[in-house]
Amino acid sequence: MKQLKLLVADDEDIIRKGIAKYIILHTERFIVYEAKNGQEAIDLLVKYQPDIMLLDVQMPLKDGIEVMQAAKNAGLDPVIIILSGYDEFKYAQQAIRYGAKEYLLKPLRASDILECLDKMADKYIGAVEDDNSADEAEQPNYFIQAAKEYITEHCTENISLADVAEAAGISSGYLSTMFTQYEKCNFVDYLNKVRIEMACRYLEQKNLKNYEIAYKTGFRDEKYFSKVFKKIKGVTPREYRNKNKMQ
Repeated sequence: MKQLKLLVADDEDIIRKGIAKYIILHTERFIVYEAKNGQEAIDLLVKYQPDIMLLDVQMPLKDGIEVMQAAKNAGLDPVIIILSGYDEFKYAQQAIRYGAKEYLLKPLRASDILECLDKMADKYIGAVEDDNSADEAEQPNYFIQAAKEYITEHCTENISLADVAEAAGISSGYLSTMFTQYEKCNFVDYLNKVRIEMACRYLEQKNLKNYEIAYKTGFRDEKYFSKVFKKIKGVTPREYRNKNKMQ
């Protein structure tokens, strides 16, 4: 199945993150981007050109209607679903004028939102054959590859999941899910694996002390370095060094 790009724009963190998390956990149909205000939504709209937008009406900087206007002005035609707590007909009128396909009122269960997204995708996108389906299918691999490259380059620094997610251009929650799905481990475990592989190369050089290697590979504590090393390699750094001396 073709993966569709979905932009969820809502200034309420709990609602936005809750929707995004539910969608990521319950389907692989959507690649999810999050925007916490209207201006960020416009930036992501231009950058990623989402297939579907789930927009709150009232947001800081730019409201949902202005985001829809921006999409139209940019020549983009995503399927738009308005999600709002404001039950006023003027918003529905404006939303329909700019091409909204559905107008949902809060509060609404995440499962109902996903059902609506699937329905809209089937109705307006699913029937269209995708000539670039292979490229789309590889989209998650692109993000995870970008994240892995950033980690390899910056693993000796005090980097966080948020740092890597920003560099890869996706949300922290989505990146965390992707590590579990594609690497079968969490972000910290993957980062530690990269650092330990680098440590092995230093240990094989035989001219650095363990605490020096720990600091050179991004660990700030020699004991923790040794603990992680043994967990990953099954031996201590000293045992690994001695083993390589014999070879």
